[in-house]
Formats: sequence, C-alpha cells, structure tokens
Amino acid sequence: MFRQFLLLTAGALVPAAVSAQNVELAGRLEGDTYVSATGEFKVPLPVLRELGGTITDTENVVTFTDSYNTHISIACFPQDALQRWEFETRGRRDYLLYFFTDFVLADFARRFPGSTIESARFIPELMEGALVTYALLPGGSYFEPKDSALGPPANKVTAKRGTLLFVRNGHVFVLSTELAERATQRSTYQATPEKENAQLTGRLTELVGRLVFPGPKPHNP
Repeated sequence: MFRQFLLLTAGALVPAAVSAQNVELAGRLEGDTYVSATGEFKVPLPVLRELGGTITDTENVVTFTDSYNTHISIACFPQDALQRWEFETRGRRDYLLYFFTDFVLADFARRFPGSTIESARFIPELMEGALVTYALLPGGSYFEPKDSALGPPANKVTAKRGTLLFVRNGHVFVLSTELAERATQRSTYQATPEKENAQLTGRLTELVGRLVFPGPKPHNP
C-alpha cells in the first residue's frame, strides 16, 4: 500500500491521470475542491484548470500537477496493527522519521539511485507534531524536459523534495512537493539549502493549513 506513494509522486505514467475538469477519479470533485476517496480529507484544488492542471489519484494518494511549477502529492494511509504499535512504541517524532526513511525515501532511492535525506525538522506545534524532511533525488525532477529533439539534458537536475508527515485519526498523512525552481531555472537558480528549506516548509505548511478534515464520527448509543 505505501509503495503507491512513489508511483504518484515520482510522476510515473498511470492511467488514472485526468485533467482537473474530469470527474472520473477514485475521489471526487466538489466544485473547486478535491474530496479524498476515503473521506479523510478534502482540499481546495492547488492547480488551475485554465493552465492544464491534472489530478492523479488512487484510494490513498492524490497528486496535483501542472506544466509550470506545481507537483504536489497528498497521501493518507490507515495505520494497521503493526503501524499503531510502531507509533506507540517509538513516539511521534521517531515514528514519523522511521516512516519516511523506511517507506518514502526507500522508494525514492529505488527509482532514483543516490537519493538521500538532506535534513529533517520536527515541528511540535503543527498537527500535534509534524516532521518536515528535505530529500535530494538525482534525476528525479518532474519538471525535467521529457521530450526533446536533442535528447535528455546532459546533466540531469538533482530534484529537491520537501515532505511533511503527521498522524491524525489513525492515519499517516504524507504531503510532498518538489522545489520546481531547481529544474525550471537551472543554471540561473541560486539558493542556499537554508533558503530552499524555508521555501519548502512555507509551501507545505500552507498546504496543510488548507486541508479540511471530517468532524468526529457520532458514537452509537
């Protein structure tokens, strides 16, 4: 189940990719809002239909992309008994780092050899404790030119992805976005790791702030 995350965040070609206008999704669209297939969250569309924004989803993962600077994924995985035990045993911060390393980063590394975690930051006041990670993926940019008469670029971009993880209502949420400027600006792009991290953190915290969660389920009398 967790491997579905890579298939969508890495920009793999899967038949579920549709334009933002199309409603044939595992989840559904309510106006300009995406509602997840499980009903665990909804979010205003972060891509513009007018600019060819696309939505790709499964039961547990949705990815929003456009051709300019947006490549955002939101994953929501239910914790089984083993994951609940890991969470209770490790504590929130260590559990989120374990989940990122063993599932998300491991899959990135299989697809993009040499992928590494650059750094990580735990934010205790966000979502009762959230982890933000910054990973470097050699050749892993969604924005690398895919079709060119001259072939692929001689020096592929090392993509940088920010990922925000938290646990809510028995589910692990994994929000991820690429720092598009590394690929779109290439040789003219200059930023320190600290500035890149601040940009990614700002975008991810803004995204998590736009998530809407369902209210508590009523208890049977």
